[in-house]
Amino acid sequence: MSSSSHPIVLTSTPDGPITAFDAASGVPLSHFYGSRSPCHGLALVGNSFIAASHISPATVSGSIHLYNWWSSAALHNFLVPEPVAPLVASPDGLYLFAGGLSGCVYALSIPSGDILRSFSVHDKPVSCLKISEDGSLLISGGDDGTIAFVPIFQILEPSPDNSCGSLMMQRFIAHDGSVTAIVSCPAQCNSTIISCSLDSTVKIWALLDRTNLRTVTFPCAVMAVALDQMKREFFAAGSDGFIYKASMNVGSKNLVNRGCELIRWPQKHEGGIVSIVTLNELKNLVSASEDGRVYIWEIETGQVIMELGNDMGCISDMVVANGTVQGSKVGKRSNSSCDRYGGLYRVEPSWSLKDTLDIEDVLRVAAKDRTRAIDMLESAISMYERLLELILKEAQRGAGSQQ
Repeated sequence: MSSSSHPIVLTSTPDGPITAFDAASGVPLSHFYGSRSPCHGLALVGNSFIAASHISPATVSGSIHLYNWWSSAALHNFLVPEPVAPLVASPDGLYLFAGGLSGCVYALSIPSGDILRSFSVHDKPVSCLKISEDGSLLISGGDDGTIAFVPIFQILEPSPDNSCGSLMMQRFIAHDGSVTAIVSCPAQCNSTIISCSLDSTVKIWALLDRTNLRTVTFPCAVMAVALDQMKREFFAAGSDGFIYKASMNVGSKNLVNRGCELIRWPQKHEGGIVSIVTLNELKNLVSASEDGRVYIWEIETGQVIMELGNDMGCISDMVVANGTVQGSKVGKRSNSSCDRYGGLYRVEPSWSLKDTLDIEDVLRVAAKDRTRAIDMLESAISMYERLLELILKEAQRGAGSQQ
């Protein structure tokens, strides 16, 4: 990626357009219209599409709008059996998962929108969805305080009865309130996840054996979490408008932080923070709030260095994309260098020495990514082996109790 290619911040609202901002300049790049998107209802689908949950204000029926980057109108409108809110896409962008009000999860094929499978996961609405760091598990949180996870390959397998009985799904009680967000740690962290909740806690879990490694208590509900560069600390988005920083220290089980051990950044939003994401090689943090403002922070100092927009109304979700889409760079509006596609703008390629050097950098990164992919595959295989062991133990325990 060349130096002219910057991260793109996308925000959604319950009653307005999706807005794309250049994270380097703060300039609005485009608007995508027609969606009334609820909390966690925005997702990037590969490098090609943007997905947004939509709830019709007239009929209260649910659908999912799929946008490409070059048009401000929805490319597809996928009908779903019920209103859905949280969305997450597979790493390859071929599948989209949506969480419904009934507690069901729907798996859709992209770009057709065909529902491949639906299965019940939670007793109350699905509140958040996450793909594990190695891409092997779909992890969900519910308003019932539970977390569930299931291998993605099983979800996508053809099933005669389309039921969840054949799924190797694991579920456990994680919080006393709705689970607001889940973060998956890298493979070397032994399948660790972080969850946050309306019960004002952030919990760190060893996912496969569902062991609570650490509990951190906050003075308010926590709506989102993000990891720092070294994966030793995490940032928490408070419903009080503040961002907090706390340690990942998992040396002691069930260790509870007191308020004095939390670091609270001085500046705040005027409303609850709905999403936080790290960017620029984890040097910055971007936060979006119900007050309609998006701040970019310098992590080292905890200070706001830029504000994106100041009159967007209530923000329901935010995601961050890199500045390269389908091999074309996204740039500022310029009649001389860009062609308008109704949405973002495509920069015509120019092959300079710098571009050539950039390509060499990309190839080096690709080599590192291939090594990382092999490590993640080995981790996924190990995870499935442990998962099968857990299921076998539970089956044996059930058989013993029946005797």
